[in-house]
Amino acid sequence: MQLATVRIDKPADLNFILGQAHFIKTVEDLHEAIVQTVPQMQFGLAFCESSGPALVRFSGNDAELTELAKKNALALSCGHSFIVFLSGGFPVNVLNTIKAVPEVCNIYCATANPVEVIVAETDGGRGILGVIDGIKSQGVETDADIAARKQLLRRFGYKLG
Repeated sequence: MQLATVRIDKPADLNFILGQAHFIKTVEDLHEAIVQTVPQMQFGLAFCESSGPALVRFSGNDAELTELAKKNALALSCGHSFIVFLSGGFPVNVLNTIKAVPEVCNIYCATANPVEVIVAETDGGRGILGVIDGIKSQGVETDADIAARKQLLRRFGYKLG
């Protein structure tokens, strides 16, 4: 077995969701789930097929985000993994809907942080072992940090008052 890390290549502020599913139908079902939940959200998604022709399958409503998804999925080349890049919303807006898609087995991360994906490769293929999502913790929040967190959530409209 060989271990490697694959860095997700994306603009610094772009959110994405990385997960694992189990069937070619995933591409269309994820597309439908996103547009039915947040119709104005722009996105691109790609899915690594793990049998037959083993292609990167893709969909989306934004050509640039779809290209980014295809590029990153091919770099991962991990069976049944999927990646969704989002604009005009946040992962929290669609995450529960994506988790409810029958083919979805696991979500590894949903973030705008820099991410490295830990990949194992054997003669049988490649798989995701986990992710490194962002940087190492720098300490514990202070009262000022708590106030800033609460203000940020209210500015985004996620909390009232």
